[in-house]
Amino acid sequence: MKPFTFDKAKNSSEALKLKISNRDFIAGGTNIVDLLKKNIAQPEGMVDVSTALSAEIKLSEKSVHIGAMVRNTALATNSDLLKNYPLVTKAVLAGASPQIRNMASTAGNLLQRTRCPYFYDVTTPCNKRKKGSGCSAVTGDNKMSAIVGYNDQCVAVHPSDLCISLSALDATVHGLSSKNEKFVIPFKDFHKLPENTPWLDNNLPQNALITHIEVPKNEFQKKYAYVKLRERTSYAFAMISVASALQMEGNIIKDARLASGGVAHKPWRWYEAEEYLKGKKASDEVFKKAAEIASEKVKPLSHNGYKVPMLKGAIELALQNASKL
Repeated sequence: MKPFTFDKAKNSSEALKLKISNRDFIAGGTNIVDLLKKNIAQPEGMVDVSTALSAEIKLSEKSVHIGAMVRNTALATNSDLLKNYPLVTKAVLAGASPQIRNMASTAGNLLQRTRCPYFYDVTTPCNKRKKGSGCSAVTGDNKMSAIVGYNDQCVAVHPSDLCISLSALDATVHGLSSKNEKFVIPFKDFHKLPENTPWLDNNLPQNALITHIEVPKNEFQKKYAYVKLRERTSYAFAMISVASALQMEGNIIKDARLASGGVAHKPWRWYEAEEYLKGKKASDEVFKKAAEIASEKVKPLSHNGYKVPMLKGAIELALQNASKL
């Protein structure tokens, strides 16, 4: 591990002043510490923001405000979220282990790096780790890699469960720029596809600081589900995950949300399937058709073709589970 300086910021303004070139923020440290150990992250210094940012969850008539330092355990157990935004708590409980959830912060969850094995193996080419070096997974072991939205620059997938629920619920990311100016990014635009800059995971401005997440009020608190398919039931990342939410009048679907993890470089919304579901009578046949619509444009790699039928099944199951709550 490369030696580095360590500073503890008292507030957001001080954190921004300390976050100069080649320094990283650290909150819970559940991801960045691993990257330091592997010599993937090699900052000159670390700026601790654990006491500089809000750890409060505030409910209003229009939305819920989740502070950047809210621990994942608090997200999963907060009474306001359990009542009004249960899809968020459901997704959080599907991720990591209790010990990690006790440490991990909300903002840090958004910023975690991919778990692609080639990203963590510093002896192999990886465009996310070293610009222009290539993507080993394209022709290598890509069984856990993307099936949509990728290119030959990167086929890694985004690992968060929380982010899948926030994507489905149209959250917004709030923060401060390096000049201490406020900004807001719609969640659908926060994470990015590889394009020509696969080393960038998101569209957060350089040296900026996330202050909180806001989730607008919705009518999905009664009909929701989170399905996560993985190699083991504890502390494993998704092969495929699906967040579903339905707003219904009787047996008619008024509105629908579908988002997936394990399929792309970012949380993936199935907008065409959502539009198909609106106005339909909930049934296994309708859910099957929605799953087929979602999977029409996916393009598996050499070793992850299994994800296509798995995705279809997970979407059908998530919609069935949501409709029965």
